[in-house]
This record gives sequence, C-alpha cells and structure tokens, in this order.
Amino acid sequence: MILRFSTSLAAAALGLSLAGCSSDGSSTTGSSSNRELLSEPDASGLPPGLKPGIWRGVLTAQGQEIPFLFEVNTLDNGQKPTVTLRNGAERLKLDEITTAGDSTTIRLGVFDAALVVRADGAGKMKGTWVKYDGKEPYRVPFTATRGEEKLFAVSAAKPTSFDGTWNVTFKGDDGDSYPAVGVFEQTGNDVTGTFLTTTGDYRYLAGQVDGNTLKLSTFDGSHAFLFTAHNGPKEPIDITKEYAPNTLFGDFYAGKSGHETWTAVPDSNAKLPDANTLTGLKPGQTRLDFKFPSIFEGGSISPADPKYKGKVVVVQVLGSWCPNCMDETNFLAPWYEKNKQRGVEIIGLGYERTPDVAKASEKLRRMRERLKVGYDVAVAGQASAAEASKSLPQLKGVLAFPTTIFLDKKGNVRKVHTGFSGPGTGKYYQEETAEFERTVDALLKE
Repeated sequence: MILRFSTSLAAAALGLSLAGCSSDGSSTTGSSSNRELLSEPDASGLPPGLKPGIWRGVLTAQGQEIPFLFEVNTLDNGQKPTVTLRNGAERLKLDEITTAGDSTTIRLGVFDAALVVRADGAGKMKGTWVKYDGKEPYRVPFTATRGEEKLFAVSAAKPTSFDGTWNVTFKGDDGDSYPAVGVFEQTGNDVTGTFLTTTGDYRYLAGQVDGNTLKLSTFDGSHAFLFTAHNGPKEPIDITKEYAPNTLFGDFYAGKSGHETWTAVPDSNAKLPDANTLTGLKPGQTRLDFKFPSIFEGGSISPADPKYKGKVVVVQVLGSWCPNCMDETNFLAPWYEKNKQRGVEIIGLGYERTPDVAKASEKLRRMRERLKVGYDVAVAGQASAAEASKSLPQLKGVLAFPTTIFLDKKGNVRKVHTGFSGPGTGKYYQEETAEFERTVDALLKE
C-alpha cells in the first residue's frame, strides 16, 4: 500500500515516502511484549459467533466507519473455520483462527496483526483490530453484522458517474501534495478501482455511489482505507473560487490517524512520472555493495556471492508489513520458480519494524513460507526509507517499498524501479509485469 502522509503524523516515516505501504504506526522494537497483552489462544472447535456467511465488518477510527466485507466458511465437517476478506475482486484467505472461551483471534495473513472478536448477539460480532508490531499495541474498534453485502448505504437518487480515469492530487494536512491517477469502474451504484501514485497503488478499493457522493474502502489486514468524494464543491460554496466542471473533492482516511484531502478531474490520458527515473545510482557508482544476514541463522547474502556470479540478479527491497510488497512477491515467487533455470536470481532485502534481527527473520520466514517464496531473503534493516537508503549507499535514495533493482551478469546496476502497480490496478499491473519480463529477458540475452 501507499501512505505518504505528512511527517507530522505517526505514519510519516514509513508512509508518505513509501507509497502504498505504510505502517500506520512508527517503527518498533518488536512484538513479543505486545502479544503478551493480547494472547492468541489454542483452537478448541468452531468459534462462538463466527458463523458461515457474508459479513459486513466496520472499523471505527477518526470519527469514520471504514467498512469491509468478509466471508466465513468451514472445513473438516464444519469444525475448522476460514475467513476470506473481500476487497473488490480480491480474496484474502485467513486460516489461522484460534479460540479460548468467548474470544476468537483471526490472524491477518502474513501481517503481524489480528482481529480479536467475540459474539455480540445473534448475527453480530464485536472486537478489535490489533497490530502487534507498534511501539504500543495498535487497536481499532471492530463490529460486524452477518448478512449485509453492501459496503455503503445508497438512496433512490440517480447515481452520478465516476467511471473512468482521473487526474488526482492528494494533499496532506501539512500542505504537501503529490500526484496520482484514479481508475474507477462503475455499474449502477457499485464502484471498484484504485489510485496509482509514483510509489505504488492503494490496491483493491470497492464501494458505492449515492447521488453525487462516492465512497470506497478496503481492509487487507495491514491497512484500513476510506476514500470519500463529492462531485462538485459541497455547500456552502466559496464564491471567491472558480470550480472546473466535473471536479471531485474528497477525503482520504487511513487507520487511526492518517488523513489527506484530494481533488480529481477526468483525464483519459492521466499518467505518472516514469517509475524508472525517480531514483538511481549516485555519480561514479555502478554496483551494489552489501552483505546482510540471511533470515536463516548463520548465513549471509551478498551479490558478490558465488551463487550469483554470471547471473542476472533482481534485488527486491521489501517489508513483510507492506501489502504492495506482498503484491510484488506474489508475482515474483511463481515467476522465479518458472525462470530460475534460465540464469536469473532474486534477492529479497527485508526491512522490518524491529531492530532485532532474530525477530525480523521470524517475520520474513513466515512471509516466505506463506507466499511460497523460493529465492533468498535477508534482513537488511528497519522499515523506513531513510534506513533503506543508508543501507544501500550506492543509490541516490530509496523512495518506496517495494523498490526493484536489476543487476546484469557482471553485477552492474542497470535499472532501479520505484514502487509496484499491483493486480488491483488492472491494465497497469499487466504493463508492470510485462516490463519486468522484458527487462530480465534483455539482460539475459547480453
């Protein structure tokens, strides 16, 4: 994901410069003490209140409701529950579900986070979204109702069309702004889409149009986003300003504290700066020179290792907390298995929210196992653009998680690509992955 909020916000160090991927919290010293405050009980049958069907969950933050849909199913003759988050076309299956007494903990995929819930009457749940990897446990109140399948209520008013491509400007509460491209598909009152920025995308968004108001949301376990927009200025209108026709005026809420405003105008040719030009090598530099500890105890990883000699190497700058990074990893992992015999390797450089290498390694091993990653992964540092830039001093700077660096067979850096347009961006994802393959193909032919 991408969060680029002002440095005045807690998320700033990881967000604003990190595109879609943000911590919604500052860097941390690990999660074990936080887990002691919110223990994860052993499984003991079907959890109370977690009944099969479609549910509408609501996270309450900043005076806003951030809704999302999820589906509860059961396996093993109804004894093992699974929960699937539904964000537009995305389906995120959650199968680590444990229960003790009236409390159920739903681990949120690869992320160090969970929904801790209990029954609250027939067809109701309540609880907390908890992120364990903050300096303090990050908690957001959660409720859910079974059988509701619309994210947002709509009236009988004829819906305004938000369909198409939009030229967008986001503006932080500190006044800093950045460009984006909005892409929306609308059928009646229902809308899906996303925003692309120079450092990534806001992934799968879904929602409804009510009259001339648009509402979109998503929850992937690591981030909870709400986008609202009004076609035209809201009353009372400032008569001292001129407003272009068909202009959107909106707000963006992220988790407990992130907030930005945004405006947009329709533009079928809207585009962002070239992601291959946003950063690169410092003058006089040609190679990366690093040696980081492997996520497996006792090992280390460097592009100078014999394993990588004479091969094309792709270096992936990532974090297990970063949904955009997981989108890229979901592409790279199967791609690597199909192509590694061609003489190409991938090195994942993990930047985690803890300075403890052992704990960071554990998080990255969990990611590697769940996403079936076959390439090497190292612990490179803590999760901030500044730390990543410091650890890779040959680069002008790391602007986003993920960042992808291409090395030729001689070990020279040939391209640095900032961000990743994930599958929620549709055609932009197809273009992203096609460009990746063209780049590697060209380097292999040299």
